[in-house]
Amino acid sequence: MIFVTVGTHEQPFNRLIKEVDRLVADGKIKEKVVIQTGFSTYNPEHCEWHKMMSFNEMQTAYQTARIIITHGGPSSFLEALQYGKVPIVVPRQVEFNEHINNHQVDFVKLIDKKMNNIIPVYDIQNLESTIIKYDSFFKQKNEKENSNNKQFNQRFESIIEGLFKYK
Repeated sequence: MIFVTVGTHEQPFNRLIKEVDRLVADGKIKEKVVIQTGFSTYNPEHCEWHKMMSFNEMQTAYQTARIIITHGGPSSFLEALQYGKVPIVVPRQVEFNEHINNHQVDFVKLIDKKMNNIIPVYDIQNLESTIIKYDSFFKQKNEKENSNNKQFNQRFESIIEGLFKYK
C-alpha cells in the first residue's frame, strides 16, 4: 500500500494528488493507494481518499504502508521516519500556490543533505520514476544512521562495555 499525506495546511496540494491519481489511472501504480487530501480541492478518482484522518487512522496508514509520500512538512515525514520508513517527500512550492513561500523546499534540501534519510522529489514529473525505483533509493539512504537515539545507544553501549572490561 502507498500512503500519501498532504498534512493540514489550508492551501490545496492538488499537484501531488492529481499526479498520484494519474499514475494509478495509467497503471503505473498497481498497489492500493490511500490519500489524505487535506484542504486540496481535487478529489481523486482512482484512489481511496479522506480529507482528514483520525490520529489512529494516520498511525495505521504509516505503519502498514510500503511507501509513504508526504508534503515537506516536518511532522509528516518525521512520522514516517519514526516507523522506519524512508519517505518520498514532495515539498509544497509557492509558484503553484501551495504555500506562502518555499520554506518546505529549503528545509527538504537541508534534511536531505544533512541526514540523507528522505527521498526528495522537487519536480512532480520525477514522482513516477521515484516510486518505480523506490527500493533501490531506500537502500541508498542512511535510514536512522544519523539518528540521535542510535548515536546515544552506541555511546552508551561503549561505556557499559568499558565498565565490564575493568572488573
